[in-house]
Amino acid sequence: MSMTPEQATWFADVAGRIVTNVEQVLLGKTFVIRLAVTAMLSEGHLLLEDVPGTGKTSLARAMAQSVQGSTNRIQFTPDLLPGDITGISVYDQRSQEFDFHRGPVFANIVLADEINRASPKTQSALLEAMEESAVTVDGVNHRLAAPFMVIATQNPVEQAGTYRLPEAQLDRFLLKTSIGYPDHAATVRILETSSAPSASVPLAAVVPAATITEMAALARTVHVDPTIADYVARLVDATRSANEVRLGVSVRGAMGLVRASRVLAALNGRHYVTPDDVKALAVPVLAHRLVLDAEAEFDGVSTTSVVAQLLVETPPPSDRAVS
Repeated sequence: MSMTPEQATWFADVAGRIVTNVEQVLLGKTFVIRLAVTAMLSEGHLLLEDVPGTGKTSLARAMAQSVQGSTNRIQFTPDLLPGDITGISVYDQRSQEFDFHRGPVFANIVLADEINRASPKTQSALLEAMEESAVTVDGVNHRLAAPFMVIATQNPVEQAGTYRLPEAQLDRFLLKTSIGYPDHAATVRILETSSAPSASVPLAAVVPAATITEMAALARTVHVDPTIADYVARLVDATRSANEVRLGVSVRGAMGLVRASRVLAALNGRHYVTPDDVKALAVPVLAHRLVLDAEAEFDGVSTTSVVAQLLVETPPPSDRAVS
């Protein structure tokens, strides 16, 4: 059964209230907050590549507070072990059994701070959690909280002692974006209200966490016309045949673009996806999944510019055909 116009209106209202609530903490960053909410309601994960001090931790905390969820912050360092993320089994001498002690990944929103500073072995501890919403320790499968979302960060400037995220892990992030510095007006507002640390500022909950799970299920019923699916498929095919690209977008990436487009349509109060939804999300969803060839990288080509050019070259279906 497809989403009704009335359900789309309700969806947009609730999601809009979450965005407005989070913006009390992250001033002037409506677009980024909408992307983060889109990732959460798409049951996906968000990668933020940004310099320190732009509000990445505040974003994760504010989103968790807005949905009455729990949040944990993991500081990734070279000596971090997989068990420090997932948890470990400890032998209890009284019961003579192993008890599982949950790690910080057991939260609704997990902030993986500077994820590229940990070793690939430790980074891989998140792969199962991000894909299956579960972790397996000593052969026992443990389900994670619902909803579950990873917001990972990496610093684009200080690269000494970091490990490049492998393509398999990048592919599991639904969206990649950056927060960036606030504009002048937002900076003035921040300075005027900076008497207390941001961590001490309480943020009222908008909806319970269970509502987010319901909204995610409802978003899956947003109508996707066959012409939209064809448009996404042509965009993905174009990434694989582009001259500058060595590795194009995977099927997981194509499915992620459709899933996120469904949520964005509902965020805008529509029960069907339009080409503009796909265009708005193409760069955040697809660009980080591309691997450029060495010559293109040497020439200064970016994955963002490649996706932007493919959007120009790939004709979308008409709005009349999909409404």
